[in-house]
Amino acid sequence: MQLRERLAIAVEIAELAGRHIQEARQQQNFKQHYKQGSELVTEVDVAVDRLIAERLESHFPGEARLTEELSPERDAVSQGGVLWVVDPIDGTVNFAHGLPHVAVSIAWAQDGEVRLGVVHAPFLGETFTAIRGDGAFLNGERIRASLATRLEHSLIATGFPYLRDGRAPLMRRLAAVMKHCQDMRRCGSAALDLCNVACARLDAYYESVSPWDFAAGLLIAREAGARTGHLYPCPKGIPEELYGEHIVAAAPDIYKALETLLIRADENPNSQ
Repeated sequence: MQLRERLAIAVEIAELAGRHIQEARQQQNFKQHYKQGSELVTEVDVAVDRLIAERLESHFPGEARLTEELSPERDAVSQGGVLWVVDPIDGTVNFAHGLPHVAVSIAWAQDGEVRLGVVHAPFLGETFTAIRGDGAFLNGERIRASLATRLEHSLIATGFPYLRDGRAPLMRRLAAVMKHCQDMRRCGSAALDLCNVACARLDAYYESVSPWDFAAGLLIAREAGARTGHLYPCPKGIPEELYGEHIVAAAPDIYKALETLLIRADENPNSQ
């Protein structure tokens, strides 16, 4: 099956999932709990994950899936072959609190290389898409990343882990970046942060996230002309495009300055 046909099916599935998410919010009768004591999950997350899985299986029987709720076994990223990487609701806390920054993220990888991605934001009416080597699009119109040339004039986004104990080092990074950029944003959806880099609403984004949070968005940002990468080398055996620790996406001319600033903040908390 051609990539364009695969993408069209993925978009159809993402938009169907988006309608389900909208209906669930309107009804406001979903249950929620915390996994591992800190990460919010609603029954809508699980229902949408199941919906997407069923649709993918019907169109692409037997193809492996890595999904946040139903199939979160990360060993799948190192096994090669084809792999669907799905986040049924990226921005669950936003969804539960009635905020609009919520997305369905679906990517398809082959031998560790992400070939296509779709990020659908149902409450914003936006669908971002990309096929490797073919550019990035928002609602069918081509988009391009920021042409920012100076970090001090740049708007940068990040996020934080649910576990509070892991936030202290990230606060040092935040302090360093705040001192050298125009301003910071935190929308609560890694997929949408990356898409906002792709369409130049943001000049850069950095964070450590799970594969399902970023696989589609990183491809979209890169296809829009952003420079993407990791602050530190990826472990052997894990494809770089599915490794979510210390990722950076930025306008090409500010990437190196941001990378240097973040690494310096890690190495010397007093260097800001």
